[in-house]
Amino acid sequence: MNTFPLLSFVIFLPLAGAALLFAVRDAVVRSTALVVTLIAFIVSLPLWFQFDPHQSQMQFAERADWISLPPISYSVGLDGISLPLVIMTTFLMPLCVLISWRSITTRVREFMACLLIMETAMVGVFSALDFVLFYVFWEVMLIPMYLLIGVWGGPNRLYAAIKFFLYTLAGSVLLLVAIIVLFFQGGQTFDIQLLSKVEYSSALQPWLFWAFFIAFAVKVPMFPFHTWLPDAHVEAPTAGSVVLASVLLKMGAYGFLRFTLPLLPDATATFTPIMIALSLIAIIYGAYMALAQTDLKKLIAYSSVSHMGFVTLGIFALNEQGIEGAIAQMVNHGVTTGALFLCVGMIYERTHSRLIMDNTGLASPMPRYATCLVIFALSSLGLPGTNSFVGEFLVLVGTFFWSRLAAVIATLGIILAAAYMLWMVQRVAFGLPAKAQVSHLSDLNGREMIILVPLVVLVFWIGVYPSPLLTPMHQTVNRLVERVEHDKGGLVAQGAGYGDTHESASRLPPLASRPLGDQP
Repeated sequence: MNTFPLLSFVIFLPLAGAALLFAVRDAVVRSTALVVTLIAFIVSLPLWFQFDPHQSQMQFAERADWISLPPISYSVGLDGISLPLVIMTTFLMPLCVLISWRSITTRVREFMACLLIMETAMVGVFSALDFVLFYVFWEVMLIPMYLLIGVWGGPNRLYAAIKFFLYTLAGSVLLLVAIIVLFFQGGQTFDIQLLSKVEYSSALQPWLFWAFFIAFAVKVPMFPFHTWLPDAHVEAPTAGSVVLASVLLKMGAYGFLRFTLPLLPDATATFTPIMIALSLIAIIYGAYMALAQTDLKKLIAYSSVSHMGFVTLGIFALNEQGIEGAIAQMVNHGVTTGALFLCVGMIYERTHSRLIMDNTGLASPMPRYATCLVIFALSSLGLPGTNSFVGEFLVLVGTFFWSRLAAVIATLGIILAAAYMLWMVQRVAFGLPAKAQVSHLSDLNGREMIILVPLVVLVFWIGVYPSPLLTPMHQTVNRLVERVEHDKGGLVAQGAGYGDTHESASRLPPLASRPLGDQP
């Protein structure tokens, strides 16, 4: 296994599977796509079990020369930040194939090929250690997602697809400009690890920071770059919504962690108050907008804006607790919000409506469905014992070290999440049936239970025992925080009204690794 290119196999197996789909009979297209995604997930598991959590450097690294001039290489590897995101991606893709088993009836071959190509692009983004390679995977992802929305989406699919494409492409152009500047300022190399060791001038860092910010903020999406997200979610097929919410949004947050913090520590510390403010606005604004929605998909889409606000809040708290909570929340949001979109897709196949008023009183005819919906809704609002509580708690601890006021404001997002999620559950699961035919709806079948049960298990497993998720990221996060602190002389953790807590905040070990009884 030491010489086998395991990571490259995981990256390119779905791409090979996409090519294989055009060589098989129509009757086996779905099963072929399912087998390919299952193999990719199974093969990715050794990455998790063989990962050494005591090392902070890249593992499973592979490198080969690609282009000699300029020097561009095929260089991939994983650390504690990228590993959970890769495993989450390979885990969710078989579920996306299964949820599309019956709902996609036209151009099935092309649909499954788009899913597989996207899997290669997404895993490649999280694994790339060369800036050009990263940018190639980043851009390749756009095309299949555009097609998923534009070809298999709802009535306004073309508008949503074009809006998604233009927003993301505009950010990508600035990302390309920043990459070129880094190439010339960092010793004419595209190696991400080498570039992260270069000290860039204080005059250059702000320009690069805002170029990265726009590229990654659009993808998160942060306020005020979020307007493409509700349209894309509403019009996308269920599998497209799952991929969009669970994986694509994480690519922007991953960009902040991989590039903005280690490459531009001075600018990061300077603009941290702005980033914290935008994150808090996203948390509150997204929650309030979710309260006003009558469409289930739009409600979950705006809840994503709020939840991703917690992710960026934790990242720019610039301490171990906040960053680890942000990474954990990226995974938890992928599990929980992906599951909620799957639940919406399942009921849409039965009632052909996403409106809450058309899908009420489902607990009686569909008890298994209602049970799963309640579990994922409680996870989304951060109930203790569920996965989202772990990430949000760590983010709030990290934010508290930065600013007490910011932490208090962020908690309002949790209260609002309880309001819109419980109100949705009250109507959908326990309200009076809006239509007579609702009482005759069939409950979840075997295929749908296979989709949702693993997600239910993850909700409680991570919520009760988060150590397997948090442990691999400790060393990587510690190294990242030390890099930022070293370049700023230890000032980065200071926040308005609570700057005197820097020493205790930045030097505490991660919460999950402390003995019980240790006090902050």
